Amino acid sequence: MQSSSYLPSEHLNLPDQPGVYKYFNDEDDLIYVGKAKSLKKRVSSYFNKNSGVNLKTRRMVKEIRKIEITIVNSELDALLLENNLIKKSQPKYNILLRDDKTYPYLLVTKENFPRIFQTRKLVPKRGTYYGPFASVKAMNNVLDLIRELFTIRTCKLDLSPYKIAEGKYKVCLEYHIGNCQGPCVGLQKEQDYLKDLDQAKHILKGNLGQAKTFFKQEMQFHAENLEFEKAHKLKEKLELLEKYQSKSLVASPSIKNLDVCTIVSDENTAYVNFMRVKNGTLITSKNVELKKRLDETEEELLITALIRLQDQFSSDADEVLLNIELSDPIEGLNVNTPKIGDKKKLIELSYKNALFYKKEKALLIGLNQDKKDRVIKQLKEDLSLQEIPDHIECFDNSNIQGTNPVASMVCFLNGKPAVKEYRHYHIKTVEGPNDFASMKEIVGRRYKRLMEEGKPMPKLVVIDGGKGQLSSAVDALKELGIYGQMPIIGIAKRLEEIYFPGDSYPIHIDKKSESLRLLQRIRDEAHRFAITFHRNVRSKNAFGTQLTAIPGIGENTADKLLSHFKSVKKISQATEEEIASIIGPSKARGLFEWKEKNKGA
Repeated sequence: MQSSSYLPSEHLNLPDQPGVYKYFNDEDDLIYVGKAKSLKKRVSSYFNKNSGVNLKTRRMVKEIRKIEITIVNSELDALLLENNLIKKSQPKYNILLRDDKTYPYLLVTKENFPRIFQTRKLVPKRGTYYGPFASVKAMNNVLDLIRELFTIRTCKLDLSPYKIAEGKYKVCLEYHIGNCQGPCVGLQKEQDYLKDLDQAKHILKGNLGQAKTFFKQEMQFHAENLEFEKAHKLKEKLELLEKYQSKSLVASPSIKNLDVCTIVSDENTAYVNFMRVKNGTLITSKNVELKKRLDETEEELLITALIRLQDQFSSDADEVLLNIELSDPIEGLNVNTPKIGDKKKLIELSYKNALFYKKEKALLIGLNQDKKDRVIKQLKEDLSLQEIPDHIECFDNSNIQGTNPVASMVCFLNGKPAVKEYRHYHIKTVEGPNDFASMKEIVGRRYKRLMEEGKPMPKLVVIDGGKGQLSSAVDALKELGIYGQMPIIGIAKRLEEIYFPGDSYPIHIDKKSESLRLLQRIRDEAHRFAITFHRNVRSKNAFGTQLTAIPGIGENTADKLLSHFKSVKKISQATEEEIASIIGPSKARGLFEWKEKNKGA
């Protein structure tokens, strides 16, 4: 395996061999990882002007500044390496599985008389992990079966030989009810205990046939030795195992070890179901969602999901069943799309799960949209508006004792923050702490700008304050000649009173109402945005005052230094050469001389 680096202009020099390619931007960030049967052909396709690549891909190609490749032996090796790199770096243009859950595992510990218990933390040195299990219920069913079939201890005692020999332990309730054979007091040899544990491991791997054979042989052995009571107990365990298998059987037991992966997609998203089947028994079923990043085909999405899910579930399948045929077979991956028989039924079952997952997600999106629509519709009713307020803007002022007066405007579209539309303002025309005049200024500036740019006006304007602030905002709208073209209200903090222009008395919306909570959220967001901006302005002015006190450093020079270093502390830690690169050697020398003189001050 070898790695090499190329410039985008050198893409034709890439080898005609299978491998993985990585794209980096001008900040040396990894932005995309891909695999290819031929690195030269695949990478060149991105830079071919006649290839008709889509807009998203062209955007990515513009960012590429460096290409790194790794040559591998086969396309399957490339798939596996690509998966590991994406999992590690999560480049912004690669498909990512949308799955924020932490799945449970069953752990067989590394210790004397090993235990089996569930965990969500993976610490390899603790023992062997089996899973992950797609649901806690499925995991508990397996664990309950193992505890009914075998006497695996549940205590946390240190059962090393010398500890048992010391005789400090006593048997517990689990021994008395028959769930444990008392290894803590030397009543069970570790060799016999491990024999049971080996069979439990087969069940954890989904190999129920091995455990069934074990019970049959043990039952026959005890029957031949006329130990009929022991033989009967083993018969009951065999029946329990067969009952469990019949419940989980989805196909013929002749189907040994395979994975099933199916896909259904829409314009922007793919939904994939992944199933693991052993001896006809379904041991794992998992649904995942993939967001399309670069207009990938269903085939690309399905293979990507398959490789990642096989890795996640440590699959050792001999065969993989897919619901779509691959245009090119992948060497080393036994993939089939059967048309008849039990395997076809497994694909249909998996596809049914993927289809249900897609409908479930669509329903959830619809419910969320309904909730958003419901809230703004309720707000329309509560405020007696003519239109649904799907575009709301809210204004707030911030100053402390009249210093550094600033203001903010936040925008909510369809009941959600539209952060890109947020604006903050320095108060330019008002001297001293005058909230009313400041409100008039910023409302006037905002809507004068929208009128000049021909942009749509909001469906509701919210002023953080009572009648005084509201009246000032109304005056601004009147001067612009747009008063009455959009509803405007004020919301007073103390009693959450809603004021309308010209009304002496406020209205009160039910404190439990979703529409009032939306107004409160918008008002609080405007306040947060204003306070944050005010704090930054105060800090910058304070820094500027410290710097401009230095001879030869004026406001423009101070601004240059603060823009580059962000704080006075970082400026003080910088070398003279670094300072000189920003403001020139003469001013840098003066700054350092002043710093030396004032070290002890």
